[in-house]
Amino acid sequence: MRKVGILTGGGDAPGLNAVIRALVKTAYEMSGWEVLGIKDGFDGLLDSDGVIPLNLESVRGILPRGGTILGTANRGNPFARKVKRGGAEVIEDVSDDVLARIRALGLEALVVVGGDGTLRISLDLFRKGSPIVGVPKTIDNDMGGTDVSFGFDTALGIATEAIDRLHTTAEAHHRVMVLELMGRDAGFITLHAGMAGGADVILIPEIPFSLEKVARKVSERAAGGRNFSIVAVAEGAHATGGEQVYSRAGDEVYVPRLGGVGDIVGSYIAQACGVETRVTVLGHLQRGGSPTAFDRWLATRYGSAAMRLAANKGYGRMVSLQGTRIADVALSEALLQAKRVDLKGDALLTARALGVCLGD
Repeated sequence: MRKVGILTGGGDAPGLNAVIRALVKTAYEMSGWEVLGIKDGFDGLLDSDGVIPLNLESVRGILPRGGTILGTANRGNPFARKVKRGGAEVIEDVSDDVLARIRALGLEALVVVGGDGTLRISLDLFRKGSPIVGVPKTIDNDMGGTDVSFGFDTALGIATEAIDRLHTTAEAHHRVMVLELMGRDAGFITLHAGMAGGADVILIPEIPFSLEKVARKVSERAAGGRNFSIVAVAEGAHATGGEQVYSRAGDEVYVPRLGGVGDIVGSYIAQACGVETRVTVLGHLQRGGSPTAFDRWLATRYGSAAMRLAANKGYGRMVSLQGTRIADVALSEALLQAKRVDLKGDALLTARALGVCLGD
C-alpha cells in the first residue's frame, strides 16, 4: 500500500474536515492508498500516538462539521519548538526528527493544510527533502497563489450577520456600534462584511486611519439626522503614524496577540462626539461553526486535488483556485507575496463612492 499523510496546522477554519474527507475518499477511490492522519499539526509527528489511520468510516458525517477531527496547533513549528531541558525552557530545531518520522512512516506524500505560517514551515521541510503538498487555509483570505482560501466565506457570513444585528440595536438606542473583526495584516473580512452590512466606517490594516476623520464621519451623520453609526474595524488596523494594538506580547515562538483597537476607536468617538458608544469583539466566533456551502464545495475540491497531486508526486506545490478552476502553484511562488486588499481595486473604489469612511 502506498501511504499519504495529512495534517491541519495553524488556526482552525470551517472546511478543514471537508478537505480531510475529500482526500480520504479520493484515496480510496484510487485504490492502493493508505491514509494516515497526523494529530495536532506537526506535533503529531513528534508524539508516539500522534498518527492515526483514516478510512471511509473515519470521515463519515464530518462534511458539515467545523473544526478538524485531527486537531491543530498554531505554535507547532518544528524549526523552533519550545521544550524543557533541565527545568528550563529552550528553543530547539527538531525538523530532522520530523523528517525521520515521515520516512519511518513510509509516507509517499504529506498533505499540509494551513495558512501562511504553516505553509512556510512546509516549504522549509520540502527544501530539506520532505514530500510536501500544500492546501491553502485561512479565514483572512490573505494567502498568495490562490484567489480564495476556504474558511473566508464562512467567517464573512458570520461577521456580516453580526453587523446586521448591531445595526438594529444601534438604530433603536441611537448609539455608535464598533465591531472589531479578525484580520492581522489583511482587511478582507472587515471590508467585505462592512460593505455587505452597510457599515458607515471601515478600518483595515492596509489603510492607516485618522481618529479625527472617523469622529467627523459620525458627527456628520448625526448632523444629517442619522443618530447612529456602525464602525467595522479589523484587529490589525492602526492609526496613522501609530502601531498595531496588542493584548499580549510575543516571544521566540508565539506571535503577539492583537486586540484592543476597537476600544481605542470607541473611546475616542464617545469623547469627541459625545455619543453613547459600544464595542463588540467578535473574536473566535468567526472561526467556529459549520462551513457555508461555498467553503464545503471549495474545501472538497482542494482535498481531492491535493490527493491527485500527491499521487503524481507534485511535491513542493499547493493546490489553488484560479478563477473557477482548481490549479496548483509552487509553494515558493504562493508564499512570495502575501495577499492584501488592493488599494486601487473595485472594492475600495465602491466603498468610497458610497460615502464609506476609510479613515484616510
